[in-house]
Amino acid sequence: MQFDLNEREREGVKIIDVDGRLVLGGPATELRERIKSLQEAGTRQLVLNLEYCDYIDSTGLGTLVMTATSMQKAAGGMKLLRLNKRNLELMVITKLTTIFEIFNDETDAVNSFFPDRKINRFDILSFVKDKK
Repeated sequence: MQFDLNEREREGVKIIDVDGRLVLGGPATELRERIKSLQEAGTRQLVLNLEYCDYIDSTGLGTLVMTATSMQKAAGGMKLLRLNKRNLELMVITKLTTIFEIFNDETDAVNSFFPDRKINRFDILSFVKDKK
């Protein structure tokens, strides 16, 4: 399986497009090392676009939690963008929706780093109600 990380920037916020499966081994290590490198270079605001990440295993979840924690300790933040249905369900089941800010729209994810801007947050309650 191919795993790619494409990095870009929007209004000073780094965005990493994750393409492939975020699983034990190379992918989880590669993401962790990329985020560590960005932090060392001074990045404090990060959005992970998971639109093309079709699967996250327990190691991938651990990587997300660990990198979000390290971003917070460095006085920064990490937001998640465009999770597919399966990955959203995983976040709900593991209660990680209480840790991560999740967005469907890139502009909202970027704007969430600017307190004076209006944003539309992902409505987890609607998602859970639709599952019943």
